[in-house]
Amino acid sequence: MPQQYPLCAVVGSDDMTLALLLTTISPEVGGVLVRGEKGTAKSTTVRALATVLPPIEVVAGDRFASAPGDTSPDGTWGSDAETETRPVRLVELPVGATEDRVLGSLHLSKVLADGVAEYEPGLLARAHRGILYVDEVNLLHDHLVDLLLDAAAMGRSTVERDGVSVAHAARFVLVGTMNPEEGELRPQLLDRFGLTVEIAAPRDPQLRAEVVRRRLAFDADPAAFVESYADAERALTDRIAAARKLLPEVELTDAVLTKVAEVCAAFEVDGMRADIVTTRTAIAHAAWHGRTHVTRADIRQAALLALPHRRRRNPFDAPGLDEDLLDQVLGDEEPDPEPPMPPEPQGDGDGDAEDPGFDTGPEDSAQPTDQSEDGGRHENPRSEPSDSMTSDEPTDVESPGDSRPSGAGQTSVIGAADPYKVKRLEVHGTGAGESGKRSRALTSNGRRIGADPTGNGGLHLIETIRAAAPHQIARGRTDGRIRFENADLRTARREGREANLVLFCVDASGSMAAKKRMEQVKTAILSLLLDAYQRRDKVGLVTFRADSAEVALPPTHSVDIAAKRLADLPAGGRTPLAEGLLTAAEVLRVERVRDPRRRPLLIVITDGRATHGPDAVNRSRQAASWVAEQGTSAVVVDCEQGPMRMGLAGTLAIAMQASHLPLAEVNAQALTGLARAA
Repeated sequence: MPQQYPLCAVVGSDDMTLALLLTTISPEVGGVLVRGEKGTAKSTTVRALATVLPPIEVVAGDRFASAPGDTSPDGTWGSDAETETRPVRLVELPVGATEDRVLGSLHLSKVLADGVAEYEPGLLARAHRGILYVDEVNLLHDHLVDLLLDAAAMGRSTVERDGVSVAHAARFVLVGTMNPEEGELRPQLLDRFGLTVEIAAPRDPQLRAEVVRRRLAFDADPAAFVESYADAERALTDRIAAARKLLPEVELTDAVLTKVAEVCAAFEVDGMRADIVTTRTAIAHAAWHGRTHVTRADIRQAALLALPHRRRRNPFDAPGLDEDLLDQVLGDEEPDPEPPMPPEPQGDGDGDAEDPGFDTGPEDSAQPTDQSEDGGRHENPRSEPSDSMTSDEPTDVESPGDSRPSGAGQTSVIGAADPYKVKRLEVHGTGAGESGKRSRALTSNGRRIGADPTGNGGLHLIETIRAAAPHQIARGRTDGRIRFENADLRTARREGREANLVLFCVDASGSMAAKKRMEQVKTAILSLLLDAYQRRDKVGLVTFRADSAEVALPPTHSVDIAAKRLADLPAGGRTPLAEGLLTAAEVLRVERVRDPRRRPLLIVITDGRATHGPDAVNRSRQAASWVAEQGTSAVVVDCEQGPMRMGLAGTLAIAMQASHLPLAEVNAQALTGLARAA
């Protein structure tokens, strides 16, 4: 069996390690969701957790990991069954698992060999009293998410299928890891995770060097490396056992409950689960530090782990808590006078003991910084621009034939206003992509619009009978029963909505850099991103300015990342319109190969001017014609303003065979208001 990387050797994941330990000390907390960029040791840390957990006692030979004294789910053993001690299981749930593999199904070898319908337990049964780990949990199929929701809510799994009726306990610590760039988690499943942690790679060069040093040492000699951390791992196991033993003795006072309620109310969380989880986490944190009373530090740490994903926020608001508000609500006084110190717990559970290999206590750890995914702090997307850009129009106005470097060397970052409801933009025709809420498509659900001789839809009974009716005499019908053949089968053709790839191609040149104009453009894009989030689209962002175009964000399911990139989008310089269109066309070509069922919608946001390079206007027209030849549905959002307009964006839309949409008409609410006024 290959060696597992030691938990105590993991560097820079203190919050994640603490959350995992607390939920194993008190499984009622409800599991942990770890969100972070790729390559941050999420899976390594989770897999290392199982090696430090104290062993459990189970009924010998039981397939359901039942505890002594439990009732046998299938009646194969009695209350006096023998027991044995074994390590805690870490069961991994693959994203592509089938429902039978998760719930369990008939034992095929028993059925075929003996003719006996015997139940074979699935992953939920195997994970009982252990850890159920889902990597890339945000990519889990909806039907598997529903199974997890049922098991997490009830603590039991009931199987009624294939002539088998079995109900067994399924209480496990649910741990999920995900990369937010691949899309967000369903709200129902997100709420089932007790704690959530945001993790990023360390930016300190010394810490990064230590990570590499330890990994290379482990790869060179895994056995020796694991042995060097054996003492720390054993001490950690003893401390977990001591914390579990101390957990029932932790006193929960009315003052603590009131303080937790005040914190949850201050952050406007939905429902009461936040209060319950925060309280349980604070108790577990107190036990972890060897205390029988809950302190202000325990409540603070519990709130930082239990509330970020439950507070009420808009789709593009940054995750996390306002720690200044949290400290203000908690105050400076302890919720209760400190009682006399209890006797020292057995083992290494003393709160003053040195943590084995990592720092997990809030008293000793630095406060987390609010950093972006690339390690730097993002500016407020709604902040005002610098003093150098205060006029409503740029100082240098570009024209198609102007050779002057309009806006060259001048860049600015301008924020967006509040998003609004936008006009729905659709891909032309009828597709067959993943279920969503944007364009028309043939789907497995939706309204029935016809029937097909073959297909994946459900049986269309009326059309099947109609197809068989003309052939009844030829088939010798004599007993009043309709005679069917395979050729008569008709399936329902249903029309619903699909999700699309929405690629934004944004002009960020000097002609767009005026304060009011760029603010309106960013607000429109932010509103379109919100619309894409609600319609389950995949989004991408291409920008062009100065002398080139770049893919600011490759196509992703995470509109949050797109909003962050939009907030930092600079403006200024010439307008390489042709380069922007060609770059967008290349992105769409690659995505068409990668996911041919997902139809794209290209949204070009520009005033239509082209000023970079020789013969810029003709090259932009050629690029537009090339995009049109690819058959891509496109929309040109016209950002030109003022009384004197050249109509270049409209000309571009004609060349691209795209829809032309003035910027003011993106706002569906404004259009509704104008219609009502008229």
